[in-house]
Amino acid sequence: MTSIPNFLDYSPDPLDLGDTNRRFPRRHLFQEDDVHAVNAALAAGRPLLLRGKPGTGKSQLALAAAVGLGRAFVSEVIDARSESRDLLWRFDAVRRLADAQAFAARRPGSDGAVGDPLDEGRYTAPGPLWWAFNWRTATKQAETSKSATPLSRPGCHPQNGVVVLLDEIDKADSSVPNGLLGVLGDGEFQVPGVGPVACGDIEPLVVINTNEERSLPDAFLRRCAVHELVIDEDPLKLAEWLLRLGRAHFEGIEETILKKAATLTMADRETCLRAELHPPGGAEFLDLLRVVVARSTSTKQALEHLEIARQFFLQKHPRGDAF
Repeated sequence: MTSIPNFLDYSPDPLDLGDTNRRFPRRHLFQEDDVHAVNAALAAGRPLLLRGKPGTGKSQLALAAAVGLGRAFVSEVIDARSESRDLLWRFDAVRRLADAQAFAARRPGSDGAVGDPLDEGRYTAPGPLWWAFNWRTATKQAETSKSATPLSRPGCHPQNGVVVLLDEIDKADSSVPNGLLGVLGDGEFQVPGVGPVACGDIEPLVVINTNEERSLPDAFLRRCAVHELVIDEDPLKLAEWLLRLGRAHFEGIEETILKKAATLTMADRETCLRAELHPPGGAEFLDLLRVVVARSTSTKQALEHLEIARQFFLQKHPRGDAF
């Protein structure tokens, strides 16, 4: 039986995401609604579906939830070739065939029975939902199949539970979300040649992202808590958000530089929206500031670099489409 999970506390302060190997570590600013959505999904034991346009921070919210909860983090980017089974386990048929050919040359008559070197379990690697449901058995299976284990982050431990991100599920055929209905509802699945996998002591937080490129089945939506991430286009609120974002990532940066970068981002964002093109957002704004931090030694030089970098990070559409 699973236990009641710990919940996420809201703080207006930026959360360090533990990117110790990055030149510009990421920090996350939670909105109160984001925290409420995470806690609602945890309390109900439902997946959290995050919808919104690209660049609204859906993927980073999943990672931030893992760091804030002290949970291990596992992610999988879904594409048009993905199948629902890939999210549970992967069977390496090519490696097994190669081993079978080599093994048959040494010992004719092998049939791959249990205990045999060609046993299916030796070629079955745990997928992201297996890691999320039961880290202990996934670890054991990864050792058996000689497959990779998820990267660990400081302060994030599987004994606190797991957050798993299934990114861009709208890229896949409808058979993928439909194929997950029973697994997400029952909290268990069967692996051929290995046996059953069931949730451990702490239910995982399953976060699923969609950019709305393809509609998701109604049956799938009914089994999720749904939260939409949007960027507020009100000029005052947008400017305030950008400035908070800049201060969170670059402590001590001059307000003059922050405000100039925000002004450029907002202007080019408005131009793109009028042309019905994907606009720059927080990620592009931070890229401008990274250029300044890396290349400038004075305010005057920083402002010049903002104008130069603008064309590379804020004006990405073909000339004539919007600019």
